[in-house]
Amino acid sequence: MTTARVVSFCRVCAEPREITVPAAGFMAWQRGEFIQDAMPEVSAEDREQLISQTCPTCWDEMFPEDFDE
Repeated sequence: MTTARVVSFCRVCAEPREITVPAAGFMAWQRGEFIQDAMPEVSAEDREQLISQTCPTCWDEMFPEDFDE
């Protein structure tokens, strides 16, 4: 499997994260396939980083698990 390294900067803290993805899956996602279908082997955290440009640390700060509605 051919892979690609994607650098994504968090839009909250501006820290870069390097994510290794399958090249064919990344291209399928870019063409409109759902990311979870195009790259199921990529972790949910890494897929979220690619979608929202929000790193896991900032995501957890914005959406804590113990948040009471």
